[in-house]
Amino acid sequence: MTITTRRIAVGGFDFAVDEAGEGDHLALCLHGFPESRFSWRYQLPLLASMGYRAWAPDLRGYGETEPKPADVPAYSIDRLMEDVAALIDASGAKRVTLIGHDWGAGLAWTFAANRVRPLERLVIMNVPHPAVMAEHLRRSWAQLKRSWYMFFFQLPGLPERAMTANDARAIRQAFHGMAVDKTNFTPDVLARYAADAQRPGAIRGMINWYRAAMRAQGKLAGPWPVIETPTLIVWGEEDAALGIELLEGTQAHVRDLTIERLPGVSHWVQQEAPEKVNAILKAWLETPRPA
Repeated sequence: MTITTRRIAVGGFDFAVDEAGEGDHLALCLHGFPESRFSWRYQLPLLASMGYRAWAPDLRGYGETEPKPADVPAYSIDRLMEDVAALIDASGAKRVTLIGHDWGAGLAWTFAANRVRPLERLVIMNVPHPAVMAEHLRRSWAQLKRSWYMFFFQLPGLPERAMTANDARAIRQAFHGMAVDKTNFTPDVLARYAADAQRPGAIRGMINWYRAAMRAQGKLAGPWPVIETPTLIVWGEEDAALGIELLEGTQAHVRDLTIERLPGVSHWVQQEAPEKVNAILKAWLETPRPA
């Protein structure tokens, strides 16, 4: 199944979107940090083969999407949810499945909880529910240590320089260093992410997601209505940034929850283990859910 790239102008932004498939049944895939739409290259053909119109945009501040606002408030969760809603509206879809990884998953959790648009299904990869994450940060020294980079990113200017120095070596290392199976993180793949991060304004926009989350939490502060949308969590157990214990307590926030854990797989789950992830996705998406 061929992946093509299109431009979608909504909400004052020109989004670069990778697309596979057609029709009014949308699967919208939201990437994380320091990724881009490219991170869904293994899932878009699968979703298209299942009858979805699969979209993976470069999110605000990332990749080829323009403009890249410099100000931190432009990356508040409320603004990011507006982007997701605008993309859904632009698709004209009658049914929507939202799929997110890392920061994209945090955005997807918040979008679903706030019922910004009706969702048929929700898929989350390697990010806990925000309320669960907040609770663990309050009481878990282990998770605080794992999340050190979130606090480093609050500094002005220095994180941008550190992440892009030496042809974005830190970006490359984030993938190659954390991955358990490095097969899919070839030099060409790492170069793609490094180039995306070095686009004018990109690294600042990417890091501003973290700054906005810390400074003005907005909907990230709750309250958290129970999510009624059937939800699948896929979790690589060898996540160096997020402990497996962050799954505990999720059931309090989701009515219909399925969790699939992948031993020996890192945080970059859908890229590192695409065959396993795609098999899980296909089986779960094809299984009827109770009305």
